[in-house]
Amino acid sequence: MIDRCISQECLGTTGFSYTLSLINGKYKMIILYTLMEFKIVRFNEMKKYIGGISYKTLSSTLKELESDKLVHRKEYPQIPPKVEYSLTERGKSLIPILDAMCEWGENNRIENSKTAK
Repeated sequence: MIDRCISQECLGTTGFSYTLSLINGKYKMIILYTLMEFKIVRFNEMKKYIGGISYKTLSSTLKELESDKLVHRKEYPQIPPKVEYSLTERGKSLIPILDAMCEWGENNRIENSKTAK
């Protein structure tokens, strides 16, 4: 076994850091969770579901996730415009991580731990 020294390491070069760079942000994980749960979601539906997010923030966050190839945007050429969002295959590969976070949250809620005592 090789002993590692933290002074010789760099967090920025780890897979953890790369993953975090893609999902870090106030609403990115919420958007990914929403798409995981509901598969295909229109912009206004997502805005209503999330709640306190502004139109500008939702739009820019979706563009970032699309740029990172985690979210697919499908625009229909009609009036009024219709746009749907879904997870790409790359985005779907995050589902086990999101599921694990959901399970952890359910198992570790404050009210659950109070009733267990």
